[in-house]
Amino acid sequence: MRRRCERVTEGTDGTGSRTLLNRIYTELYITEGQSEEVNTQHEVRQLETASKKKTLHDTPIRYQDIFKDLPDQHIRLVLTNGVAGIGKTFSVQKFTLDWAEGLENQDVSLLVLLSFRELNLIRDEQYSLLTLLHVFHPTLQKVTAEKLAVCKVLFIFDGLDESRLSLDFNNRKVVSDVTQKSSVNELLTNLIQGNLLPSALVWITSRPAAANQIPPSCVDRVTEVRGFTDPQKEEYFRRRSSDEELSNRTISHIKTSRTLHIMCGVPVFCWITATVLKHMLTTEQRGELPKTLTDLYSHFLLVQTKRKKNKYDEGHETSPQELTEADREVLLKLGRLAFEHLEKGNMFYQEDLEQCGLDVTEALVYSGVCTEIFKRESVIFQKTVYCFVHLSVQEFLAAVYMFHCFTNRNTQVLEDFLGKGRGRNRSEKLSLIDFLARAMEKSLESKNGHLDLFVRFLYGLSLESNQILLGGLLGQIEDSPDVIQEVINNLKKMNRDDISPDRSINIFHCLMEMNDHSVHQEIQEFLKSENRSERNLSVIHCSALAYMLQMSEEVLDELYLEKYNTSVVGRQRLIPAVRNCRKHKCNTTSSHSHKKFENELNQKCKKADINLIMIIKLFIICIGCILITNYQILLFTHCGLSETHCEVVASALKSSPSNLRELDLSENNLQDSGMKDLCGFLKSPDCRLETLRLKNCWLSKICCAYLASVLDFNPSYLKELKLSNNHLQDSGMKDLCGFLKSPDCRLETLR
Repeated sequence: MRRRCERVTEGTDGTGSRTLLNRIYTELYITEGQSEEVNTQHEVRQLETASKKKTLHDTPIRYQDIFKDLPDQHIRLVLTNGVAGIGKTFSVQKFTLDWAEGLENQDVSLLVLLSFRELNLIRDEQYSLLTLLHVFHPTLQKVTAEKLAVCKVLFIFDGLDESRLSLDFNNRKVVSDVTQKSSVNELLTNLIQGNLLPSALVWITSRPAAANQIPPSCVDRVTEVRGFTDPQKEEYFRRRSSDEELSNRTISHIKTSRTLHIMCGVPVFCWITATVLKHMLTTEQRGELPKTLTDLYSHFLLVQTKRKKNKYDEGHETSPQELTEADREVLLKLGRLAFEHLEKGNMFYQEDLEQCGLDVTEALVYSGVCTEIFKRESVIFQKTVYCFVHLSVQEFLAAVYMFHCFTNRNTQVLEDFLGKGRGRNRSEKLSLIDFLARAMEKSLESKNGHLDLFVRFLYGLSLESNQILLGGLLGQIEDSPDVIQEVINNLKKMNRDDISPDRSINIFHCLMEMNDHSVHQEIQEFLKSENRSERNLSVIHCSALAYMLQMSEEVLDELYLEKYNTSVVGRQRLIPAVRNCRKHKCNTTSSHSHKKFENELNQKCKKADINLIMIIKLFIICIGCILITNYQILLFTHCGLSETHCEVVASALKSSPSNLRELDLSENNLQDSGMKDLCGFLKSPDCRLETLRLKNCWLSKICCAYLASVLDFNPSYLKELKLSNNHLQDSGMKDLCGFLKSPDCRLETLR
């Protein structure tokens, strides 16, 4: 394990590029718990929101300590979340190396490290847990079932998001013997549930969207890798280069671009940035250093192409703009592969390469872009697996390919992705304005924003400067200043109220990718002005303002939404800024203003389910993020909530329940299943709720059993309980009486 983990690769997997882990490892910021919106946002957005939240609300934990027991709880299974490239695998390798070198966690007798990428290769085969260990780790051949039962074992399963296994925790047979043959799916589910080797510790890492495959009841501790803090970013760049002047210039440039500065919280992105800036600052490369993501990634692609030339062609030093026809052909094939796998994930096999016209040699020549994952000696790895070095590299190449399809009128690819344009003949050329507008619409329809960065790159590639930089890779395009200005104007006017304010901020980012700083400058002027209440803000202004306030180094003392002169949608887009303020005001002294906000909310609730979920979640996150305020009442009466929305309400409240004293969900169709979700919040030991109103919520006797078990668990705070106009029946009342008999019951009012 020491030999396996002591050397690592950054980005590429080329021979000779492996580095001592202890030489470059920079401590990562890891927290207990996870971001509440972690499953609903594109990963780049998670980075942006997390960059502020960490300074206000998080509890850090060292990677060495994740299996340290709590005073009242044994930690058996740890689930670690984190976006792509944030450092989950590096954390696993560092943990393993420290153990192997006798430095940490020496109470563990045997550490078994397996990746889901490895397990995918045998997903259709039958193994016992013991033979699985022997096959993947031949040095364990002498370990018997008896030895395994008495020693303290830690299993680490890295990369759940890359799993192609079917982890079914409801319909699997029980496997309790380490010598019993079964499918890999069943071995894992039984190990996770504790049926198989119940004394073993288990550590699972995953990107956020895949983490919900593991039942919460099996997880004892959740941690989240947040990447680098600002001081850690600087340490990374200084460790990576012995040239102090180069490090200083790199750090100084990153600080001038808020986008680059935020993204450098991701170690892999630091590597990309360092690669580009080192090349530009140490060669005769002339021109302005990149400040937008599109510009940076365009340079990155060229640097990798140039490295390929020097390594494989043994040619003379060439200008990075000199893309040969062969380069263009291979990069477009890689772009097609990237685009076709945007929704499938960043992992593919040789047949996926061949389907896009690539052979393995062609792909791996561009080792800084596409890399081979497995080269180890085990007989398991008969089928090689490949991936792009980072999800964002895949999204950039996919955008390059899509833009090339647009300029070369590849109608079939465009229609498959964008759909057929209304009232347009097949032979009629799609304009740049329509192409970008429809791509934006497509991205906004995505539930989790997985196309947001892809679309940001598309808008950035529409600029002539990036087309020149990529040397004909994109094809010829008629993008006169008038056309570009119309694209920019369309972005500024885009006004959809059926998406979350967080997602709307991507429209502002697209403006920045097109080097249009007018909205940014107008907001800066607005913030400096003394008569803010008199200036009307458009919705794009509100998105920009929300982003700038949210990302400000200075934590706001107060955010008073009502003082901004804007529409209901504009005020809604300001909500993300609440994450970076100590106090949020919704005019608590004015009943008229409070009623106005409540009416706006109710109107939104009647419009569409998707908007309702977004508003509920954001509204509650806002309250949850401002724990130091005395905001104690949350009213959602007559809001058209269903049992589906209860899950959202409960999830958001559970993250920070201690301030809420009164919750009124009356006159909503919650039903028993909704009540069951709500009980997760009520059962929290931090819950201090004193008033719970559930009048006319379509509850039956079943809900009383849920409610009674929760109140038995945490009875001492509730003073008023309203269950009027529900079909509880006598048996339901009987269940509630158990709570009423409790000596800890403090109930004063029961309706």
